[in-house]
Amino acid sequence: MLRSRLLWICRALPSAVLPSGCYSTAFPGMERPVESSIQLKLTQNLQPIHLEVHNESHMHAVPKGSETHFKVVVVCEKFNGMTLIQRHRLVNEALREELAGAVHALSILAKTPQQWQQNPYISQSPPCLGGSKYDQQMTSKLSNQA
Repeated sequence: MLRSRLLWICRALPSAVLPSGCYSTAFPGMERPVESSIQLKLTQNLQPIHLEVHNESHMHAVPKGSETHFKVVVVCEKFNGMTLIQRHRLVNEALREELAGAVHALSILAKTPQQWQQNPYISQSPPCLGGSKYDQQMTSKLSNQA
């Protein structure tokens, strides 16, 4: 009961729990609160026929377990007749709190059902080039955080 209540609080108030500029890491006993919040909000706001939420934080120079870099694949009827920028704005608006708080980067693939049917391919994200975990200076900084 307490765990579900804490998860609800984290979903409802992510900017209060995690001020801008902070890393989000899962709390003991809580599974991926930011990822869960993204999934829930996109489902509620867009009613997608297909939704994928990928936490790509492990590809960047952030502490283990972070929830800072995401890719979302959203396919919904609401996107019919919208430009790509309008679709991205709709997704960004649904995730306003997460983007103002814990989420540092969000990659969006927003398609109509017809577009998805024609091409359901999801490209892999490119490797991080700035401050990546392969950068010796960032590796040193991260090891000093522990």
